Amino acid sequence: MNRREFFFLPAAAAAASGEIRLIVQGDDMGAAHAINTGTIRAYKEGILRTTNAIIPGPWLLEAAKLIGENPGLDAGVHLALTSEWSYVKWRPLTGAPSLVDSNGYFFPMVHPAKLFPPGASIKEANPKTDEVEKELRAQIETGRRLMPGITYVSTHMGFESLFPEWRALVKRLAAEYKLHYVGDDPGIRSLGRVWNAADPGDVRSEKLARRLETLEPGTWRMIDHAAVDDAEMRAIGHPGYENVAVDRDAVRQAWSSPRVLEAASRRKIRLVGYRDISAR
Repeated sequence: MNRREFFFLPAAAAAASGEIRLIVQGDDMGAAHAINTGTIRAYKEGILRTTNAIIPGPWLLEAAKLIGENPGLDAGVHLALTSEWSYVKWRPLTGAPSLVDSNGYFFPMVHPAKLFPPGASIKEANPKTDEVEKELRAQIETGRRLMPGITYVSTHMGFESLFPEWRALVKRLAAEYKLHYVGDDPGIRSLGRVWNAADPGDVRSEKLARRLETLEPGTWRMIDHAAVDDAEMRAIGHPGYENVAVDRDAVRQAWSSPRVLEAASRRKIRLVGYRDISAR
């Protein structure tokens, strides 16, 4: 069986060469049709170059199809142990009784949260690490089967922060499957907080363009979520985050803005994914 093997190269190589590289990562494909289509638009029309899929997500098969139809788009598996939205849910691929609520869905939160009732987080459920490993393996292997060119794993809602052994587990699985682990990449710098949550798309576009003007040589990263504002997306949310459609459509607008594209082109910013900063 032919298989690509990727070995991460230090991101500092870009700084040494004087090159500015930018990873724009759009998370959560597979969670909704509107996220799938918005992410692909941000790739085709804008600066997004890498995405990932929530493997237990209800729209995974469409996500995998779209990723396969766009071979220039770098892709990974967004490992998930939570299902945060109020009215659209997903379940583990494996049995995992310590990871699910009374309805068999992943818990919505990683840590207890004020706006959620007691018992709504993984932390409160006494999760079993062996069940976590079995589930993460199933997600990686399903992702590789449906999207053969995946190059990395990342974690949904940062669940690995719960226990040091979970972070070590994700790192170990990434190495075993020869995938890059987003979270273990020294040398990649974050763009930081570019805009405010209430900013509309045009304001975000201007702020992002200005931020691109300040980038020094090196490898930079911006992680967010793109979607289109439609009826499906307006039905998605959870306590404390109800304006999901407007927010994520504004991300898509900013990433696809002519002002942002012009700034990236003029400054010769190289738009990359994880496979571009790795060697086979």
